[in-house]
Amino acid sequence: MTGFLKKMLSRLRRDERGVTLVEYGIAIALAVTLGTAGLATLSTEVGGALTAAGNEMPDP
Repeated sequence: MTGFLKKMLSRLRRDERGVTLVEYGIAIALAVTLGTAGLATLSTEVGGALTAAGNEMPDP
């Protein structure tokens, strides 16, 4: 029984397919987080610029 467990654990350590999937998952999560933060910052700046431009226009 312990020999079987040792073989299975040894095989799992050498198998790197799951590691690659986890790395891709972490990379995607990081990209989504950074993209969301960037868009939130950009939207605030664009909103402020449009408000300032609208305030400068004369009333009809």
